[in-house]
Amino acid sequence: MQVAILMIHVVIAVALVVLILLQQGKGAEAGAAFGGGASQTVFGSRGSGNFLSRTTAVLAAGFFVTSMALAYFATQAGQAPEAGIPDSRLIEQQQSVPTLDDRPADVDNAAPVLEESSE
Repeated sequence: MQVAILMIHVVIAVALVVLILLQQGKGAEAGAAFGGGASQTVFGSRGSGNFLSRTTAVLAAGFFVTSMALAYFATQAGQAPEAGIPDSRLIEQQQSVPTLDDRPADVDNAAPVLEESSE
């Protein structure tokens, strides 16, 4: 169920990006910047929204709903995420693990040296 909602969430997010990029802004006409005839409709009443703006609103609502559903599923998971400050017992347990610097002193770690030939 969670995977299906996540897939729907991703599809809605991509569709939202595409629809928002397809829409034309209010000041997109060049004549509006110079007071041309098109500037009269920029701030006027738009009436009901067109297909793209309605679809964007529906997809935004769907994105919100899927976000809330995914957040709910994340809180209902049996295990807490491993983020944040760890418990003091865990820190003490991790400090008892030997590191690379805790090697015995009697081990010879020197690399062999090539001897020069007398030829």
